[in-house]
Amino acid sequence: MSESPAGEPTCYRHPGRETYIRCQRCDKPICPDCMRDAAVGFQCPDCLKEGAKTTRQGRTAYGGKRSGDPRVTTYVLIGLNALVWIAIVATGWTKSTLVDRLALLPTGVCGSENDPGSFYPGHGVEQLCSRLPDGQWFPGVADGAYWQLVTSMFSHVEILHIGFNMVLLYVLGPQLEMALGRVRYLALYLVSGLAGSVSVYWLSSETSSTLGASGAIFGLIGGLAVVSFKVNGNIQNVAGLLLVNIAATIFVPGISWQGHLGGFVGGLIVTALLVYAPKDRRSQLQAAGIGLVTVALLVATIARTAALA
Repeated sequence: MSESPAGEPTCYRHPGRETYIRCQRCDKPICPDCMRDAAVGFQCPDCLKEGAKTTRQGRTAYGGKRSGDPRVTTYVLIGLNALVWIAIVATGWTKSTLVDRLALLPTGVCGSENDPGSFYPGHGVEQLCSRLPDGQWFPGVADGAYWQLVTSMFSHVEILHIGFNMVLLYVLGPQLEMALGRVRYLALYLVSGLAGSVSVYWLSSETSSTLGASGAIFGLIGGLAVVSFKVNGNIQNVAGLLLVNIAATIFVPGISWQGHLGGFVGGLIVTALLVYAPKDRRSQLQAAGIGLVTVALLVATIARTAALA
């Protein structure tokens, strides 16, 4: 401990400043610039840093770790969607073969190498497609292209489509990450998107082509509804948002109601598992519940593939 020429104690970080205040943990003298609020009295900066290292990170009401910035995961998801869209635009936009590789095709289709946007009806078999002079075969999920169940939820073509979905993601995502934590929020997004894809696989035409993050977005709407209900919050705003999106699904042509329905139901189930899990062994029960939902979706996918064989 240092002292001033007059024999008075001085701040351990600023030897020229006399002080009579001491750190509650280490008893070192600290000046007003070095005082840090504590539960009782003040602490020095060194003790505050040491305490932060040993203090357990805060958790959300449903067991997730609190995010330092609850917008980060949403920004990453938006960035992934934007990167895929840029790749599609750079490789031909509406005629890009990436669309046919990444979109969800229940069964394979035969396209033209010279005009990727056109398809030959009736040539749904790969062997027949190979006999065409400019035929190009694009496999579907039933042909083993299972990646489309995931890639389709990050793929868009139209500007309005990706713009509307990303605005909703920007609005809904941080709220859910703040409530659930980063890992649980990401699980909600991905499993809801997968549920939307499986619903499309089962309920859409075998020759359809579906893409977009709407299934995952509807899952977030369902998730926010469950959280609002759990905390007795104002659910009217969520209901209004849901009604607007349902209206768009019904009246705007080309929108996949199958993906929206599957994503919404998936979001309800996943979020209910997260927020209603008993506190005793909560993390294990949440992981097991989400795991069972994922397995059920995979089994449904396999069953649909067998039915289309």
